[in-house]
Amino acid sequence: MASAAAATVTLGGKGAALSPAAVYALSSGLASPAIDASAQKPLSTRAPSPQETPASLTGALAALAPDESRAAAAVLLNKLLLTASDSASALVTAATAARLAESLDVAAALPLGSRDEAAVAAASAPVSVALAALIDCCAAPLARVADSVAALSCEAARGDAAAFDVPASGDGLSAKDEADVAADIKMLIFGSKLVSSGGGAPAPAAAMFAKVPTVNGIFREAVRALHARVRIELNAPVKLGKRDARETGKGKEEALVVLATQLAKAVQAMCKLSVARARLCSESIADAELREKLTGGVSIDDLKGMLDRVLIDSDAVLVLKGVYNQLLKFRDFLAWEAAVAMAVIEGDSSIEKPQAGLDNEVGSSAEKPQTGGEKAKADKKSKKKKTLGKGTSAVLMLLRDHVTNGSATASVNSVLVAEWGTSLSLLFDPKCSGLESLVEKVKEIVESNEVRRLPKIPKGTRDFGKEQMAIRERAFSIITGVFKMHGATALDTPVFELRETLMGKYGEDSKLIYDLADQGGELCSLRYDLTVPFARYVAMNNISALKRYQIAKVYRRDNPSKGRYREFYQCDFDIAGVYEPMEPDFEVIKVLTELLNQLDIGTYEIKLNHRKLLDGMLEICGVPAQKFRTVCSSIDKLDKQTFEQVKKELVDEKGISNETADEIGNLVKTRGPPLEVLLELRKEGSKFMQNEGSVVALNELEILFKALEKANALDRIVFDLSLARGLDYYTGVIYEAVFKGATQVGSIAAGGRYDNLVGMFSGKQIPAVGVSLGIERVFAIMEQQEKERNEMIRATETEVLVSILGKDLTLAAELVSELWSAGIKAEFKLTTRVTNHIKYALQSGIPWMVLVGESELQKGSVKLKDVKANQEEEVDRKDFVQELKKRLSKP
Repeated sequence: MASAAAATVTLGGKGAALSPAAVYALSSGLASPAIDASAQKPLSTRAPSPQETPASLTGALAALAPDESRAAAAVLLNKLLLTASDSASALVTAATAARLAESLDVAAALPLGSRDEAAVAAASAPVSVALAALIDCCAAPLARVADSVAALSCEAARGDAAAFDVPASGDGLSAKDEADVAADIKMLIFGSKLVSSGGGAPAPAAAMFAKVPTVNGIFREAVRALHARVRIELNAPVKLGKRDARETGKGKEEALVVLATQLAKAVQAMCKLSVARARLCSESIADAELREKLTGGVSIDDLKGMLDRVLIDSDAVLVLKGVYNQLLKFRDFLAWEAAVAMAVIEGDSSIEKPQAGLDNEVGSSAEKPQTGGEKAKADKKSKKKKTLGKGTSAVLMLLRDHVTNGSATASVNSVLVAEWGTSLSLLFDPKCSGLESLVEKVKEIVESNEVRRLPKIPKGTRDFGKEQMAIRERAFSIITGVFKMHGATALDTPVFELRETLMGKYGEDSKLIYDLADQGGELCSLRYDLTVPFARYVAMNNISALKRYQIAKVYRRDNPSKGRYREFYQCDFDIAGVYEPMEPDFEVIKVLTELLNQLDIGTYEIKLNHRKLLDGMLEICGVPAQKFRTVCSSIDKLDKQTFEQVKKELVDEKGISNETADEIGNLVKTRGPPLEVLLELRKEGSKFMQNEGSVVALNELEILFKALEKANALDRIVFDLSLARGLDYYTGVIYEAVFKGATQVGSIAAGGRYDNLVGMFSGKQIPAVGVSLGIERVFAIMEQQEKERNEMIRATETEVLVSILGKDLTLAAELVSELWSAGIKAEFKLTTRVTNHIKYALQSGIPWMVLVGESELQKGSVKLKDVKANQEEEVDRKDFVQELKKRLSKP
């Protein structure tokens, strides 16, 4: 809208962009075009060589109204300038550009002066793009206007605010635009005494307004989709010589038609709902004659067949013109609905009418002082009346001021309402400067902070208070210490990756990857784990060996549940490179046992298996090789489901025979102490010893188990053939740590060998093995343990509280600064009440206090207080830091 107010629209400037609002301003004569000086230089001064005008352009121009023709001329001129600047060889003549800029008439610039100009005209589809830009400019503000008019109708019809109780989007189960519309309208009607809450409205009104979030949300979605495409088509230069220009132009037209017809369908639904709301509002008018006239003044008969004609027409220009005309009709319906709602509110004596300057602005809650007895009586009387919401009051004042020019309304009649409807339709036209004020006011209202309700965080996320952060920091310190003890270096990677980096690495879990909106020409997704980004880093930097750790957040588009989050930390330790068999595998598993032991969370076990052994088992059972991964994903559910449930999935969904499923069931029951199970699987006659992959796996596991035994880590390991780890990239040993205590959290760590993952990025195979600690579940265990111990969790590490019995900040600053300089963690507090100081120290777990009052100041001393022992000792002011260092055992 800002561009529409400008007297001149500069075209072809570097870094500048032509907006739909600027196209509308040029088409309406509100602005004139000017060619940027930098865009003049690439233009050719050679004499024009007249070319045949592209047929698509000739036919399209004949169907255009004057304003549409000016819009097309602006689009074509901008395309010619952009193409000339983008390509050193593009021949665009200065003469053609000058004629277009001077007349803003495509016909005046014909015939085009070069073959390149003709190619640009054919490839850029300027007429269709111009019409789409006009549609976009008219539709975009109506998204806000439609919401505010619906809110005003909700007030007039005494609707139900519960209609707008739509769950916030973010969990993949609710639409963002629908949720946003509902939230915006709730903000507009906030504070209303007219609307009911929670089922108080009549059934027709409740049903009517329940449709608003869905229908208006679809309209928003369609407007945004068209806008994104129009923005590209307006500002992308034509690539000459790459493709057939005519086919390129047709492709652009088809894309715009698809988006415009989607918008047309949304507009049709919006029109029907607007008419229905206007009729519902008029029912509350007591004057039967006026009610009849208002009801008869709005009809959707004009819309009958309009959408059908739009959808059936095969000519892109005619389709876009049809959508544009339909949008103008919607503007009239919306204006009529607003006029009827205003008439209902103005004519209802029980409603307190908002007045300019009387605290009707959103966010204002200050009360005006009473100035006399009569004023007080009037105020008391007015308080009995029903009031509009803060947002709808502001909207009503803007609309009323526009239609009345600030004059008072004596009485409401059908002629006046008709005049209001006409005036509001003009207001909703982008040519009207008042539209921008209205849209900005609505935007200001819905974005204000006066929603008197507690905010929420998205499902599957957590806030961590000071006590929880103390536990987390302690855990992170332990984890980092273990990683560093093993010589690992720290690594950090972006929180989002190119989508192509992540896809195809997680098997069926790929559906849980969070995709991001395209902001810069790249399709990106939030990282699902830290392993794939690590493999990408190794490949990208051509690293042959690396031992690294990373502690960072990852994201899963999962269904949140207890202990299952959509944003959470992972703590990863990985070793990449070529080593002796089982050398890095041993160290990674040893690191895992050290982590869990030092975190002191209680009893746990580490289930371990080998991917080649798992594949061998499936081969032995007769599972086709192409079904190995999908069968593994089912087996991986055995820790949560019975085998009968898993078998049903294998047979019914994955096409495995009953006999094969039963044989799998017999083998996956095998679990126990590693060396005992290994001996069982290698005994004479074992089918595993007849499978090549299984023999390799069993030999590797023997090396691993013996190393873990010597490292006193084998007692925590359980060899479990049901462990299937569903991720696609594992190639060797796989493991999963499970907590065995009372707190049910499931798996707390997992990992394995992935020899092919790096090669998926670079073609150079770099073997790797790693483990990931699910720290959120570990935190849940640690928090539960703290509760059971009933011990105070210290949120700070403060060692000394400097307690000034007064308000002398200068003295506090002097004393506490001496402690800080000595490396002592200290806080200070100013209050005359000793009990407040002691209470704060006890609540915060601060072991020592430095108390200074009037008597201490006079003596030049301070009191040192041992908070836990409740003992005090007076020491000289100059010695207090050294005395505290002794008591805190600081060097």
